[in-house]
Amino acid sequence: MNTLTDWKLQGSYFEACNCETACPCIWLQPPSEGNCKLLVAWHIDNGHLNGESLDNLNVALACFSPGHMKDGNWQAALYVDEHASDEQFNAVTEIYSGKHGGHPAVLMSFVTEIWGIRKVKIDYYAHGNQRELTIPGIAEMAVESIQGIQDGEATIENPPLCVVTSHPAVVARSSNYAYHDFNKSWKFSNRNSYFSQFTYQP
Repeated sequence: MNTLTDWKLQGSYFEACNCETACPCIWLQPPSEGNCKLLVAWHIDNGHLNGESLDNLNVALACFSPGHMKDGNWQAALYVDEHASDEQFNAVTEIYSGKHGGHPAVLMSFVTEIWGIRKVKIDYYAHGNQRELTIPGIAEMAVESIQGIQDGEATIENPPLCVVTSHPAVVARSSNYAYHDFNKSWKFSNRNSYFSQFTYQP
């Protein structure tokens, strides 16, 4: 792992999985259905790796955990914005594969099998308490936040396991979540979701 590079990503993210709200995996408990089928999306508002700008790129990760997430053995596929140049594609792939350290390296330490890495059209939409992702022919995800008892959104901060450590996670629920690629296929609704801003760096 190379931790001597200059890189940073900032933007917004959201995820959905097949667990009931709220996902027990972040508390190091078994997934509610015995396995976890996770889809994560990021929009990079500002980012760079060394001198390469990564601004305004979208990234997605499909992930399958066959059992308890803390035990590893995750399988995953990475999707990078079709608007990325070859240099940007390589930079994003290196960061999200964990090559340059930071929290992506922590997440990738659980992954033992990579289905593939693809450059695709990724539409990412964020407005108010709603988030949507579309990867044509591959994935769809739409979520909406859950309101807390004291008005505003319900949040979770500093759980033992999470996709983003830099910001509290807003608890949400999916209205649609479908994935079809690499001989995998699933579709769910009314399941767990989280979203927030994010910052990744070494």
